Amino acid sequence: MAEEKKEEIAALVETAEEEVKEPVKHTVDLSHWTPKTDLGKKVKNGEITDIEQIIDEGKKIRETEIIDVLLPGMESDLLLVGQSKGKFGGGKRRIFRQTQKKTKEGNKPHFAAIAVVGNKDGYVGIAAGKSKETVPAREKAYRNAKLNMIKIRRGCGSWQCGCKQGHSIPFKVSGRCGSIRIQLMPAPKGTGLKAEKECQKILRLAGITDIWARTTGTTTTKINVLYACFDALKKLMSTKIKPEYYEKIGIVEGSQK
Repeated sequence: MAEEKKEEIAALVETAEEEVKEPVKHTVDLSHWTPKTDLGKKVKNGEITDIEQIIDEGKKIRETEIIDVLLPGMESDLLLVGQSKGKFGGGKRRIFRQTQKKTKEGNKPHFAAIAVVGNKDGYVGIAAGKSKETVPAREKAYRNAKLNMIKIRRGCGSWQCGCKQGHSIPFKVSGRCGSIRIQLMPAPKGTGLKAEKECQKILRLAGITDIWARTTGTTTTKINVLYACFDALKKLMSTKIKPEYYEKIGIVEGSQK
């Protein structure tokens, strides 16, 4: 019975992963949306038409439909944070991280997933979702990522380039989570995303196309690497910049479109 249960769980995970191999572009029907918060009501009534009005004032977003209205055409992807069983721990990387709780009735599996959502133009969010099944865990991750949206600065901070376009970041930033320390550094045009593979997904959906990254610590803890990268992106906005540098290195905040 235990072997049959394991095979059933493995089949469910395989099916769920097949559905989300490629980044998903969200199209949401908002005709039946009934806002529950004052912020949601203002967005639906047209009083707020720009996401910057919310983020710059530090207001808390509690409804995903707000993001769907103000940032249409968002793309999302699931990050590889789990691992299937393999010889000497060399199993294939998976979207869902599986844990089990031992009870008198048997082993009860739980699944966790981390999603990244962005518009490839200055806005990005990541978050985790947990559930007893794969699909609810995935949907929770998507929902939480939208509620955790941030705005970032982009620019051309590389002395080798100087094109004054928002293809990279304006200055070096660092982030941390647990033992992980990550540094993101400006790179010239054509460099690409020289960072860990899952961090590349975050940077790509944020609208960054060229960057160098350096990571130290226990990098096998994939979740900490991802949160350290997100922490570094947050510091792009919290760092104070003199006004004359905005034009000098082509700094843009949020969307360019």
